[in-house]
Amino acid sequence: MRHPKCPCTQWEAAGLCLGAAAHGGPLPRLGAPDRFPSLCLQLTFTSPPAAECSPKYEFHSLGKEDQCKLKEVMQKESLYWLTDTDRKRLWEKRYYCHEQPGSLPLLLTSAPSWESACLPDIYALLKQWTCMNHQDALGLLHATFPDQEVRRTAVHWIDSMSDAELLDYLPQLVQALKYECYLDSPLVRFLMKRAICDLRITHYFFWLLKDGLKDSQFSIRYQYLLATLLCCCGKGLREEFDRQCCLVNTLAKLAQQVREAAPSSPQAILRDGLVDVKQFFSTNGSCRLPLSPSLLVKGIVPRVSDRAGARRESGPGLLKLSFQNVDALGENIRVIFKCGDDLRQDMLTLQMIRIMNKIWVQKGLDMRMVIFRCFSTGRGRGMVEMIPNTETLRKIQVEHGVTGSFKDRPLADWLQKHNPTEDEYEKAVENFIYSCAGCCVATYVLGICDRHNDNIMLKTTGHMFHIDFGRFLGHAQMFGNIKRDRAPFVFTSDMAYVINGGDKPSSRFHDFVDLCCQAYNLIRKHTHLFLNLLGLMLSCGIPELSDFEDLKCVYDALRPQDSEADATTYFTRLIESSLGSVATKLNFFIHNLAQMKFTGSDTRPVLSFAPRVHTLKTSGWIRDVFLCRREKVFNPSKGYTYIVKVQRESPCEVTCVQRTFEEFQELHNKLRLVFPSSHLPSFPSRFVIGRSRGEAMANRRKEELNGYIWHLIHSAPVVAECDLVYTFFHPLPRDEKAAGTNPAPKPADATWSRPIGKVGGEVKLSISYKNNKLFIMVMHIRGLQPLQDGNDPDPYVKIYLLPDPQKTTKRKTKVARKTCNPTYNEMLVYDGIPKGDLQQRELRLSVLSKESFWKNILLGEVCIKLRGLDLTQEKMGWFELGSRSQGTM
Repeated sequence: MRHPKCPCTQWEAAGLCLGAAAHGGPLPRLGAPDRFPSLCLQLTFTSPPAAECSPKYEFHSLGKEDQCKLKEVMQKESLYWLTDTDRKRLWEKRYYCHEQPGSLPLLLTSAPSWESACLPDIYALLKQWTCMNHQDALGLLHATFPDQEVRRTAVHWIDSMSDAELLDYLPQLVQALKYECYLDSPLVRFLMKRAICDLRITHYFFWLLKDGLKDSQFSIRYQYLLATLLCCCGKGLREEFDRQCCLVNTLAKLAQQVREAAPSSPQAILRDGLVDVKQFFSTNGSCRLPLSPSLLVKGIVPRVSDRAGARRESGPGLLKLSFQNVDALGENIRVIFKCGDDLRQDMLTLQMIRIMNKIWVQKGLDMRMVIFRCFSTGRGRGMVEMIPNTETLRKIQVEHGVTGSFKDRPLADWLQKHNPTEDEYEKAVENFIYSCAGCCVATYVLGICDRHNDNIMLKTTGHMFHIDFGRFLGHAQMFGNIKRDRAPFVFTSDMAYVINGGDKPSSRFHDFVDLCCQAYNLIRKHTHLFLNLLGLMLSCGIPELSDFEDLKCVYDALRPQDSEADATTYFTRLIESSLGSVATKLNFFIHNLAQMKFTGSDTRPVLSFAPRVHTLKTSGWIRDVFLCRREKVFNPSKGYTYIVKVQRESPCEVTCVQRTFEEFQELHNKLRLVFPSSHLPSFPSRFVIGRSRGEAMANRRKEELNGYIWHLIHSAPVVAECDLVYTFFHPLPRDEKAAGTNPAPKPADATWSRPIGKVGGEVKLSISYKNNKLFIMVMHIRGLQPLQDGNDPDPYVKIYLLPDPQKTTKRKTKVARKTCNPTYNEMLVYDGIPKGDLQQRELRLSVLSKESFWKNILLGEVCIKLRGLDLTQEKMGWFELGSRSQGTM
């Protein structure tokens, strides 16, 4: 039968053709809770039976050329970029593809026809196909496959996924409901069954269906499904969902009022609106937040919420709120509620990052990612979880002035401030290295743009993460014809400074590069999963995810056709490109200037190295200060620190603080901002002729600084007793150590690499042999010695495959500039080397420094006999550089 205005050709028994509703027909009333609306007619239809046999052939029985061409097609990982030639080849060789279960979506989309004459062959292939894993089976739920037998088989395969995995993919499965021909379908029954059995699935399924009500084309379908879910979930959950909707509506009304308020009145409106929120909790007792069913709250914290306040920006209304946790031992739950901003794109981006993190963790690689919750509660409104003890990179950098984005030390100094002990700081740096690597990979793969220093956050524990994903899949903001995001991802010199422990590359940077490449290659193995998940969201209405070209950004970033070695080399070049980009820092600086008009003069300057502000009232009156001596320090860099004795009101209360010349200078500069008209003492000149860190200069500065602080403490009370001065002279955690002790010098990378103890350093290589080709990847070198003039070398690697009387086997890497710890990740290849011949060869590797006018300087050398290596498997390890001797793995 056919509906008079609907293209649907089949009705399933007890089902409902969506054409009637879509074309203005009446909505049927819901019957029993466990049944869908049904027609009075009994309708049946038959499907063609599967063919009796679908042969299976071994893939390796194909010719070499056919194998290579078929592998090349399968490496495309997605049906969106198959050419007509690819489809023809796949269908012709379909009986050879059973060993690759994940290729089924590619085969089915290559079928020449879906007419009834071809269906027996397709169904036979489907029936005898090796069971696909549920991640691959998601690809059969696309709109490309409306056939009911295909979708029923896909649901049968994904039924094996756990509840936790189902939660990861639930937004895509709710979108896939749009592609079902019938309201009563295997996918609908699967989701309903799993939702009834797990409270978390019920919670998120409810809110996803509720969001679907705003879809003009499919709202009626989602109405039926939502009503069915509410009928099945029970009275208690229905009342809970009513409370959540009431709370969201109350917050949305308040956020809209704040958004429309005059610039001077949002705080007053917020205080008045919070009365309605308090009334809600007085009436209802407690309520779960849409962010997660585990977040059960019983009230609002007015003072905290009022102080966090409402921000009126150019776009959405935004409330920062703190809710009282029902658990008396739990912390308050802080969230941001947005109105006027579509959070579905942020929600999707965070879902992809969460799945990436799970892939890494399952492979034993914990990237220390910060995964926060974000959920859309309707078009143009939603909630975002706030992470405590965090700060934006902008606020960290501007502690060093508006040009702080161009300086290398702000992030390291901020982490040192919040992690004063040596162990705490090393742990924070370790967290930074891992999380920064994860952020680089995730933001590159997803094409996340509009990256400025206000949407990159840093925790006091060293974890870095990104927020606000208004631009992704390569949709960058433009200045005319120029992309605002010029670098592949955000990785700047101040981040490298934290990793290296200074301004020179160290072996910790090798670990960072290796982490990035390892994480990148793990994600590349799941290219099909991310393309499937994003492909299922093409109809969700997100403007920046609307066609196949948007998916092409992820496909191109993951480069599924590349080998792991090629991908490692590729991502290493991306790291170098990002680190060398001036555009990122310039973008940060412009953003700093743009934000100055919002922060205005109301923001009081604070000292970048002090964790908190201290006052005369909290610290006690300072009677006298005296700079007694200076000490040489080696960590984080060579220089001098000055020991200041501080005597407070009580004669017995004497403390010592350690401050550097740069910290004295920061105090003076910020005092000038606060007291531009006051008479401050003159500050010693920063610029000197000759070596500024010499002992004579340190002694001279000691006397000058002593005079400066004496005049400062005896200035007018408004200056001498201000918060900046009392914060400066208040002991920091680092001052709790014995004043005047000379800390032992510590290499910046001591906790990250084992001691070399060998003159010449070491080189890390990966050696493998395949198809008569010898592959040598030069990865890193560590511990090279400086040149005789004290400068760092410009090292490069040169190799020969001996014996080589004609010197035809020379291969070279690029030159690294001014470093004793270079990273290359370059593949050097020897082609046409028989395995028997290889056993008689040895590899000679030399590390040289490139000189402009003189002969290149030999820095170290090693010879490796290949006879002792089993090159059927990749061999990776460090080789000692030095005299010409046999290297060992």
